[in-house]
Amino acid sequence: MKVVIQRVLEANVTINNDVVANIKNGLLVLLGIVDEDAQEDINWLCNKIANLRIFGDENDVMNKSILEIKGDVIVVSQFTLHANTKKGNRPSYIKAAKPEIAIPLYKAFVKQLEINLGKTVQTGEFGADMKVQLINDGPVTIIIDTKNKE
Repeated sequence: MKVVIQRVLEANVTINNDVVANIKNGLLVLLGIVDEDAQEDINWLCNKIANLRIFGDENDVMNKSILEIKGDVIVVSQFTLHANTKKGNRPSYIKAAKPEIAIPLYKAFVKQLEINLGKTVQTGEFGADMKVQLINDGPVTIIIDTKNKE
């Protein structure tokens, strides 16, 4: 699994002119899934996201987690995170998991993150044409890949 985590002042997801997710202070998480991903990846990544200290404390030092600030989260599926651009100019998405594998893992990821956070996590819609808007706070953007544990 690969994620791009963005600390946001606000973010929303729109599908067919309907806002399906909307948060203020929190995280926008773009999630890419490959065939090899499993529950172990989900557990490790959800724990990492819940405890990642990227929010300012009283001295404006990044020392607090999403749990500590009681922020909100939106998770959006993003198969293009696994784009391969090595050959030519048209990216290949062959590494991205097909829907029959990715959808159950996506749902399990959201469920596990909700458990870790103790609250509902908002989402986009898997496979939909989504319009994602955000105001990145900082900007703070973190990329994590469970295969590298980075």
